[in-house]
Amino acid sequence: MNKNTDRHKIILQQLEDGGFVNVQELGKQLNVSEVTIRKDLKLLEDKKLLFRTHGGATKSNPYTNDRPVAEKEKLNATEKQQIGIAAAALIGHNDSIIIASGTTMLALARSVNAGKHLTVITSALNVAIELSHHPNIEVIQLGGQLRSSSSSVTGSYAEVMLQDMACSMLFLGVDGIDPEIGLTTTNLMEARLNQKMIEAAQTVVVLADSTKFGKRGLGKICPLDQVQHIITDNGISPAMLKVLQEKGIAVTVVGKESQESRIKS
Repeated sequence: MNKNTDRHKIILQQLEDGGFVNVQELGKQLNVSEVTIRKDLKLLEDKKLLFRTHGGATKSNPYTNDRPVAEKEKLNATEKQQIGIAAAALIGHNDSIIIASGTTMLALARSVNAGKHLTVITSALNVAIELSHHPNIEVIQLGGQLRSSSSSVTGSYAEVMLQDMACSMLFLGVDGIDPEIGLTTTNLMEARLNQKMIEAAQTVVVLADSTKFGKRGLGKICPLDQVQHIITDNGISPAMLKVLQEKGIAVTVVGKESQESRIKS
């Protein structure tokens, strides 16, 4: 058995145990370069043994919604945490906001300043539970059909509730951001609920790690001209940044290798 095969066995075993592996951590553990690990992951993906993601790999397809929330949280966890912190900084005292569903939204909820008086409307059960412990935050949980894969609700009940609401800001997670198609998600009912959320908010802030760019889901949410702000990580390409700038979207880029930056046309 050669060294390559040994590494592949270790990678696959860790993937089986935890659902996700990180390139940097594997490089340190196996005493090889990150370039070598990325080549290993590419080879294993070609054999349909894993799915590569930004900074690592997962055992399940990261662009479907049939995986447990706990597994999704492990994908690009550092980037999501940084994005959540940057998003929380936008929230002011006495704001009324909408927080949609997704693991990046949960990262936002964990970063919210509990000392601020807020009203939060959300479709996500995990977000509502996270914020319910703070006496200064009033949480309005939307009702509807529960989707266990996202720990959130969809359907007409949630849509009707939003018709009577007007909020300053919507924080939205997506499965894909495409310059031509706009924002998309893999679930049609979730896409429709997201559309109603956009109608109820003055400002739309999209929280998306850089793996979401160039991807397209089945359900179209809205074109990019309905988005005012995107928060992402430094894996976003310069070409995509330019496209967003030309569309007049403010972009906040987070990451350990870059300072937070905001781009406006």
